[in-house]
Amino acid sequence: MIKQSDDRLLLQGPVTIGTVTALLTQLRAQLAPGVAVLDFEGVTEVDSAAVALALECLREARRRKLALSLANLPESMRNLAELYSVSELLQAGSA
Repeated sequence: MIKQSDDRLLLQGPVTIGTVTALLTQLRAQLAPGVAVLDFEGVTEVDSAAVALALECLREARRRKLALSLANLPESMRNLAELYSVSELLQAGSA
């Protein structure tokens, strides 16, 4: 589930292989001028799909010429990003 609050898109619940397709569809629809932060604070569970989702959102924002940053990445997500050697990409987009 995704809620918008001011300039933030707030992810809530699990971000896993089972939820990522629906979340990505929602995020693409909500990613628009005025949205500056993708916030993972309400995320309850992650797997490698969460890393892929974050990277795809950063790519999509670049394509749309939007400045998007990531906030409140769960520790387990940061560990997965480090394992896959993409942590620098996520940190570049972190607030």
